[in-house]
Amino acid sequence: MSTFSGINAAQSALQAARAGIDVAGQNMNNLTTEGYTRQRVTLASVAPTGRIGMLASPTFSAGQGVAVTGIARLANEMLDQKVRSTAASAGFSYVRASALSGLEKSLNEPSTTGISAQLTDFWSSWQTLSNSPNSDAAAAVVIEEGTALAAQIKQGYTAVSSQWDSLRGNASLQTDELNAAAAQVAELNGMIRSALASGTPTNAMLDQRSMLTSSIATLARGTVTQNTDGTVDVLLGGNMLVSGTTANPVTLAGPRSIDGSGAGTNPDGTAGATAVQLEWASRPGAAIALDGGELGGAVSMLAPGGALASAANSYNAMATALTKKVNEGLAKGQTASGATDFFRLPTSGAAALGLTIIPTKASEIASRAIGGGALDGSIADKISLIGKQTDSPDALWSSTVTSIGATTKTELKLSVLADLAATSASTNQLANSSVDLDEENVNLLMSQQAYNAAARVLTTMDEMLDTLINRTGLVGR
Repeated sequence: MSTFSGINAAQSALQAARAGIDVAGQNMNNLTTEGYTRQRVTLASVAPTGRIGMLASPTFSAGQGVAVTGIARLANEMLDQKVRSTAASAGFSYVRASALSGLEKSLNEPSTTGISAQLTDFWSSWQTLSNSPNSDAAAAVVIEEGTALAAQIKQGYTAVSSQWDSLRGNASLQTDELNAAAAQVAELNGMIRSALASGTPTNAMLDQRSMLTSSIATLARGTVTQNTDGTVDVLLGGNMLVSGTTANPVTLAGPRSIDGSGAGTNPDGTAGATAVQLEWASRPGAAIALDGGELGGAVSMLAPGGALASAANSYNAMATALTKKVNEGLAKGQTASGATDFFRLPTSGAAALGLTIIPTKASEIASRAIGGGALDGSIADKISLIGKQTDSPDALWSSTVTSIGATTKTELKLSVLADLAATSASTNQLANSSVDLDEENVNLLMSQQAYNAAARVLTTMDEMLDTLINRTGLVGR
């Protein structure tokens, strides 16, 4: 091995050690950078060139030093995929659990101010009226309790409707976020492909793209496939959301109110979707199947058969059942005016919103039976017992509250389990790709020692050359 060859080998060692120091510093600098994946210098031994010099006996080189072959990004695609899939499940369950928790809270049950308590007070007021059928005060209490009950039913329906509107608004914003993320992934695909072709480092761009694909998974369970040119494709519902450098936007279509109104029309003039759904902007009317992600959870809650719509229908059913039961009971009674109805339903729109009270005084309440005396309160007495019937409004409301409570409890458990899985997957990913200061300090010291050793080799080579050039042939002088 020639002296000059040794110098070249030592110089390559200096360069390799310097690269190790630079990368360790880069990792430390990005200790708290979100989405940053730690990096490592990849080294390779430079192979010897074979026989060296003019000697007849074979003389071989130990090697030509070390070469920096790249800066590796220590990511694991299997761990990344696990993070995306668990994030999609966690996002789906989180939205549903949050919406159901809000719905359950709006029921205000059990409490002394809920509909159950108000129903009890309402039936109790009829019992009081049956004992004093001509009492204006007792009649006023019946009317007051009925008005309060109708107001609570309306308030409950309005709360559900407002929650539906809020959830749809959030879903619309998430759709915009999904489109923005897809467009950025497509743009990064082009940049990464060009950088790879020119030999430019791509680690920072890969980190950005990984964060974006994770966001897409959280929003709508987008699945990622790697391409040989460095780009990725993102599939949504089995179709391409991102294909190479092209992003295919989506839109949130369907009703804009819980009553199904506001769907509008498609560009071709056909009626818009009857249910809230995610569609391809280029294919109006074709729903995208969502089985995960926050958008998937929102769409499932906004569906005509979803929990929110079912709760709204329960309020309407309550208003209808209450009107039917009370008015049917009063039909067997009589008033001075001949009118017997107590509740009135609207001719259109939600029954819960238009439920009103007809009588304004005792003489307008048919509390006594036809042919009964002035002190007869038998009709009022029978109405006071409606709440004890198996098909009463009370039983209907109790069933609604129980059903929503059970569904909420189940979804909360699923959300906890999904969140634990997502946390575990994220922890495993971070254990592989995040920066560890202790490890980086060790790497920094190793690179520093390697740099010092390479420098010492150069010093030794320098001394050898000095002896060879300046001192050869001077012995004895």
